[in-house]
Amino acid sequence: MFTKNFKRKYALSDRGVSNTKKGTFWTVIVNLVVMGGMGILYFLMEAFMKSRTDGEALPPSWIFLSAVAGFVILSLVTHLQQYRSTYGLVYGEVKDMRISLAERLRQLPLSFFGKRDLADLTETIMSDVNRMEHVWSHVLGYMYGSYISTVIIALMLAFYDWRLALACLWGVPVAFALLFASRKMAEKNAADAKKASLVVSDGMQETIENIREIHATNQEEKYLSELDRKIDLQEKSLIHGELATGIFVNAASVIMRLGVATTILTGATLILSGGIDFMTLFMFLLVITRIYAPFDQSLALIAEVFLSEVSAERLMEIQDAKSASGSEEFKPEGHDIVFEDVSFSYDDGKVLDGVTFTAKEGEVTALVGPSGSGKSTCARLAARLWDTTAGTIKVGGIDISTVEPETLLTDYAMVFQDVVLFDDTVMENIRLGKHGASDEEVIQAAKAANCDDFVSRLPDGYGTKIGENGAKLSGGERQRISIARALLKNAPIVLLDEATASLDVENESEVQGALSRLLQGKTVLVIAHRLRTVEAADKIIVLKDGKVAEEGSPNALRNKKDSLFAQMLRLQTEESAWSV
Repeated sequence: MFTKNFKRKYALSDRGVSNTKKGTFWTVIVNLVVMGGMGILYFLMEAFMKSRTDGEALPPSWIFLSAVAGFVILSLVTHLQQYRSTYGLVYGEVKDMRISLAERLRQLPLSFFGKRDLADLTETIMSDVNRMEHVWSHVLGYMYGSYISTVIIALMLAFYDWRLALACLWGVPVAFALLFASRKMAEKNAADAKKASLVVSDGMQETIENIREIHATNQEEKYLSELDRKIDLQEKSLIHGELATGIFVNAASVIMRLGVATTILTGATLILSGGIDFMTLFMFLLVITRIYAPFDQSLALIAEVFLSEVSAERLMEIQDAKSASGSEEFKPEGHDIVFEDVSFSYDDGKVLDGVTFTAKEGEVTALVGPSGSGKSTCARLAARLWDTTAGTIKVGGIDISTVEPETLLTDYAMVFQDVVLFDDTVMENIRLGKHGASDEEVIQAAKAANCDDFVSRLPDGYGTKIGENGAKLSGGERQRISIARALLKNAPIVLLDEATASLDVENESEVQGALSRLLQGKTVLVIAHRLRTVEAADKIIVLKDGKVAEEGSPNALRNKKDSLFAQMLRLQTEESAWSV
């Protein structure tokens, strides 16, 4: 139970816990070895005093030289082991943590990302992991090692003289009690600072993403002043938190250092009363020069531990999030997509309510309806990018909620209006559709998607880098690359989310030609906003307020008196006649 709580408190893996134990062990050894160096000084001083008071001869110098040499070698070896255990091993833990987070994010449903801000996730993966890296490497081993080594030394000192031991160490528990009393305040300050940091990150991201609109509307001064205000608030939050923590840390350090004064006063009193001799007091004064050193560091480290618990909690929120898991085997009998009484809700309300329809294999099924009626939600649920709140979705008779998403998506190709491209070559962007595809397969898919013409005009052809999200390409060119991916994948199910909505007439014609080759013989689910694009569909599902309002062939719905589809079609026809 302790190990489990320890792992969660510091967001550690099993290997991380093992590394922390090793770091703690070697920190204890290092602290005891350093204290042993004080013992050499003590025995040297004792021998010197006896030679002056009792006339005893000093031991041969080689004994002390050998002791010093042994101490130096032992100190070097133990410090190297401590360094390896607290730093070298931890960097592997950081790598594992980032890989684990990436793997976890890969497994999470799209609904998770709908609830989390992109800047917040970036802050967690980068800043929170960086903070925990410092805690793992600089804090845990040193802090717990200092606790253990000080307890060992305190027992040894108490065995030697409990009165001086008490005078020397009474301030340690008082100092730590003061720090722990400030824990809740430190955690609140850390949470406030994190929130302020996220506000700044959001503000910067928003400004960069909307820089064109900001310039176009002459809003530079407004946005920059607002960003400046957010940065000032973050700075004030950080100063307030560090100042409050610093006051308690320094107060604790002062209290602990009062042990020097009480040791001297107690020692002087005991010498005058004949309770101890000078060498005993000298030994305790030597110990004082080193025994507080680990705690000076630990006081600051504990403050950092309090702050890190906020970061650890944020990391564990991702690890605790429910993943979309299931069977890694998917062998459907055909590829009909069947919605059975499907409902879906966001945090702010229900989007779908009892939706039932079938998209048959070899047919084009179009989803139409007013904005916000749930069309895009249906497409994402069909691919298990989200999981339903109620009801089931089946493909070929298999409930997709029982299938691992990556396995399920091998049978899906998706072409959406918002194309996502990477800052890589045309060749590699298309090859994403089929891992390990040959160059010839990629080029054939590109030709089928009408990409070859514009690619041949690029400086390096298929080897041309297209910029972040295809910034060097037009909208139609980007869309055709997306279709080339889908053609290369050649999946039996195709989801289209108004792939031609934002294109001009020439580009739309090119893309429609590419789509006609992609859709042959597939189960096709089309999300349509412009109704004239679905007149060739086999079946139309009309959604309204998250429910199926009507369904049927385009002709049947068009000719049906007072049908919602006919009304929408009439409105769009009238709109197309408008002129400026």
